[in-house]
Amino acid sequence: MNRVIEMERKVTKFGNSLGLTMTDALKQIGLDLGDSVSIDVNQSTGEIIIRKSKKVSLPNGLSEDFMDALADVIDEYDQTLQGLKDR
Repeated sequence: MNRVIEMERKVTKFGNSLGLTMTDALKQIGLDLGDSVSIDVNQSTGEIIIRKSKKVSLPNGLSEDFMDALADVIDEYDQTLQGLKDR
């Protein structure tokens, strides 16, 4: 069942931040307190997409520093890597 459920909420102030309460929506995609999410913002359409992050464990021997450096290289050479992939 791939059904879209629409909800309406008001933007609220939480300390110095703005936020929304959407416990039911988060539970529907299996999120709980402390879980990580990825957030995509499309300014042209006014859409914000929240997805449950895919949890990945680093293999033995790989440090977070290495993964950060790798992410920097991928960001810098993204177009080149895409070109190689599409060959």
